[in-house]
Amino acid sequence: MAGRADSTVLTGARVVRPGGTEENGRLAVEGTRIADGAREDARTIDLTGHWVVPGFVDMHNHGGGGASFTAGSVDQVLTGVRTHREHGTTTVVASTVTDSLDFLGRWAGVLSELAEQGDIAGIHFEGPFISPCRKGAHSEALLRDPDPAAVQALLTAARGTAKMVTLATELPGGLDSVRLLAEQGVIAAIGHTDASYEQTVEAIDAGATVATHLYNAMPALGHRTPGPIAALLEDERITVELINDGTHLHPAALEMAYHHAGAARVALITDAMDAAGFGDGAYQLGPLAVEVKDGVARLVEGGSIAGSTLTLDTAFRRAVTIDRIPVEDVVRSISVNPARLLGLYDRIGSLETGKDADLVVLDEAFVLKGVMRKGEWIVEPKGV
Repeated sequence: MAGRADSTVLTGARVVRPGGTEENGRLAVEGTRIADGAREDARTIDLTGHWVVPGFVDMHNHGGGGASFTAGSVDQVLTGVRTHREHGTTTVVASTVTDSLDFLGRWAGVLSELAEQGDIAGIHFEGPFISPCRKGAHSEALLRDPDPAAVQALLTAARGTAKMVTLATELPGGLDSVRLLAEQGVIAAIGHTDASYEQTVEAIDAGATVATHLYNAMPALGHRTPGPIAALLEDERITVELINDGTHLHPAALEMAYHHAGAARVALITDAMDAAGFGDGAYQLGPLAVEVKDGVARLVEGGSIAGSTLTLDTAFRRAVTIDRIPVEDVVRSISVNPARLLGLYDRIGSLETGKDADLVVLDEAFVLKGVMRKGEWIVEPKGV
């Protein structure tokens, strides 16, 4: 069960630090922080045969545990947050889906309070400023062009807690909105887009820095019309989100992204919806009905993939055991890079003295065995 130990020392594990992996490592926690050393009366936990990695940071997540970040109540959001924490995500950004500006503004007010309390790390507005050609699981009737005044209205409603806005930057107002977001320190993410290669380059030059779930909801890579994928992979200014659930991406597509962008420019995300950590059944994603079958979420009408049921512990395990990505590179993608993008790397994202004691314990098969957040065990390791 959850519980805080004022002074704890983890010993014997492989500890992944910024400088590399420490064999037979030692990590001390004092209160809520990682410490240089521990008191003589510190509780010692022997984690021989395990890994200790930084807590996961999910910058694109719509819910979990049967609860939604896109509508509902504070209790629902907290249920989703708790579910993802139990799967190693110690920091989560709440993502919305397309709805009316009035509704999104009201809902941003709710989410902003949770961000101010530290329950979530901020808000990601995914929609309504996206292309009807690449709408995915968004209501076409509620889509609109990214008029800077409308974008500003959502930022204002979020009271400084907006972290990212996904835009189809080729639409009228798209480039001006990118510039507006960049000026205010909010991530402009290119996604749900039908942009050409040239239009994507223009958006990057205007200040866009993230590709929303690369490959998904954008034109496929072509040899004569390379489209946005080539532009996003080749530009050092762009971090590409990847959904590593085995459904959204073929392993070869994941490998290609790592090869061209490098681990320093990949952010592993869930794009999770309510069913993550919960199960199959009927759900809502914003105003749209979703059926989850065999762990895959699809719109009832049209059959488009509607987010994922992924948790980041599964994404981590797949990356190492199936995709054969080095553990240190996965840690960069799942903790370091998103923390940097969100402007939180001074507090989270790596196991360094003075930072929040956010960490995940994995066994030799990379199965989650423990989660600590700010010095408190969310999942306490058993039998170690």
